[in-house]
Amino acid sequence: MFSWMIRREIALTSSRNLAVSTNYLTMFNRSKTSAAISDLPEAVPILKPTKKSSSSAALRVKTINKAMKAYLERATHYDNFLKIKDDEFEIGKRHLANMMGLDAETLTQDDIDKAIEYLMPSGLYEKKARPMMKPPKELFPKEKAAQFDNSGRPYNSFFYTKKSNYHEALHKLVEKFHELDDFEDKMIAKGILQPPKESVLNLSDSNWLSLDEMKHLFLESLCEMDYEFFIATLKRLRDHPYSFRCKDEIRKYYKEFVDIGSLESIPELLLDETGRPYMESTGHRKWCIAKVVIRGNGTGKIMINGTDIFYFPRLCDREQIMYPLEFTDMLGLVDIEVDVSGPGEKAQSGAIRHGIALCLRSFVEPILVEKMRLAGLLTRDLRFRGRKIYGQKGHRAKYTWKKR
Repeated sequence: MFSWMIRREIALTSSRNLAVSTNYLTMFNRSKTSAAISDLPEAVPILKPTKKSSSSAALRVKTINKAMKAYLERATHYDNFLKIKDDEFEIGKRHLANMMGLDAETLTQDDIDKAIEYLMPSGLYEKKARPMMKPPKELFPKEKAAQFDNSGRPYNSFFYTKKSNYHEALHKLVEKFHELDDFEDKMIAKGILQPPKESVLNLSDSNWLSLDEMKHLFLESLCEMDYEFFIATLKRLRDHPYSFRCKDEIRKYYKEFVDIGSLESIPELLLDETGRPYMESTGHRKWCIAKVVIRGNGTGKIMINGTDIFYFPRLCDREQIMYPLEFTDMLGLVDIEVDVSGPGEKAQSGAIRHGIALCLRSFVEPILVEKMRLAGLLTRDLRFRGRKIYGQKGHRAKYTWKKR
């Protein structure tokens, strides 16, 4: 009985001390004095948080989801990696500027490319295999941003499809399609059955983004079926009568060819005595030189050193000569005269192909000239046979090695 009364007195005393200390601290905070907490009288007890208050405080702290924590660690690692590479790029940029006698502060990317080409010349055919010096953000692949908050709830409604960016873009295209249908119904209600012909989008089927470009755009792994379905949706949207209303959304996934033909000086067609158009050009391959003359309004006749196409006995050489004509749909429309010299049938056919492609530039439209350039028809093949290396059987071949 006495122990219970003692515990009750202790509890009441502690509650009174808590009330007194709370009132005192409230009055102290409201005062505009600059007294420090250390100046408090010794009678005010120092309160420690109880187990109940500490547990409630712990519940109020927002916990981070494991997936979010893993993403934050990856993002931090990636940012630190890019920071290190950026520092290395800046150091290399300054060294390069000192070697070339340029100012590092005003050094542009074009100056860097020219300096690399001058200091480390390369005859490699593939440009991606040549030495380069680019900012790290251009060289290293981008990483996908966080798609969920601290509690683990995803931002995107397509998160659980595992291809959220792809399905979100597809969903937007379908929404645009419904909007165009509603707009078409309104126009029909007003008596307008067809839009003006000038507003129709003329986009080629071969100029859509490729599968690899789509993967880089969405930062997701796509299969052939996903890519074909997406392109089919874009084609349906393009063929809509009022597709010009969402042309910006369609052109996101379309490659616009730069009209290089208007930038380069393409020679104009010449006329002979009879008024027949023709064009002359010279093709090269290794040590072979082919002087080519193409005449318009022809029947597809081909003369090579006074003979026909069977000047080359092998079928692959004849197909190589005919490829530029097939690419530009000029088979049977022009006559070709060729005077070729130099060793090697393969090299001769390559020189003729180069000369024919250069002549056909004047017979086709500039947009087709750009496609020919991208296909490699207008670029001279600079590859040569490598010289024999001392101590070896040839440029690459080695002598047979025997241990004993």
